[in-house]
Amino acid sequence: MSDGPAARLQKLFEGHRLTPTQRRIAHCMVRGAAEVPFLSSVELAELAGVSQPSVTRFAVALGFDGYPALRRHLREVAPAERAGAEDGDAYNEYQQAVQGEIENLRQLSAMLADPASVQEAGRVLAASVPLPVLGLRAASSQARGFAYFAGKVHPDVRLLDEGGSMLEDRIDAARYEGATALLCFALPRHPREVVETLERSRRAGLTVVTVADSAFAPVARHSDLLIPAPVGTGLAFDTACAPMLLGRVLLEAMADALPDAQARLEAFDARAAARGLFVE
Repeated sequence: MSDGPAARLQKLFEGHRLTPTQRRIAHCMVRGAAEVPFLSSVELAELAGVSQPSVTRFAVALGFDGYPALRRHLREVAPAERAGAEDGDAYNEYQQAVQGEIENLRQLSAMLADPASVQEAGRVLAASVPLPVLGLRAASSQARGFAYFAGKVHPDVRLLDEGGSMLEDRIDAARYEGATALLCFALPRHPREVVETLERSRRAGLTVVTVADSAFAPVARHSDLLIPAPVGTGLAFDTACAPMLLGRVLLEAMADALPDAQARLEAFDARAAARGLFVE
């Protein structure tokens, strides 16, 4: 299991019943794990978009006397200095965004040192026929990419990338036809419709596997298995290299659990060659 600063912060929050505001603070801290030990309560509040008293109450909820005690603890469990801070000052804003994504990929790599959750998710997804894949708004491209490739190895993948009144009907139809699981990609800003859809899906008996930007995302309480992959926030619009790569990792795990995946791939290649589908 990973022992990086983000992972150590994650362990600190485990087992605590946090309010939505406190989950927001926790999410912010995990995303900025290397910097948080050096922030004042006011700076952390501004970063998380909450009030300073909320940060104090959050520290108390974790069992500390106040934020100063929490920060002292963080300095003990997090790196003793801001790694690469001097080098970071030399980057322009575009390079900083790329460096941020590189760090997100490092966190994902560290998390995958224990592949148990991904392998379990792969088995769950492989066993569901049909397999609904949900992703709305910012997450639609992640869902579409997964569904495109998954269709090469899975017998029945159903992309759900548009909301509205038909969404529930399509999930009900998949459940009626044998679906046992649903894969969801959930990225900021989290649409209310996604949260409500996951809640209904679980009530209908589907096992919900979710790729989200954080274990504290609003979809967490409506997911049976949530695997986090951080998003980049250095540009005007979030970047999602880590969630995209995690989607491909899940695809690999699902293919490993499908006994005829290789045969399906070979059959597709033969058909593509016969049709001259691709330019060599």
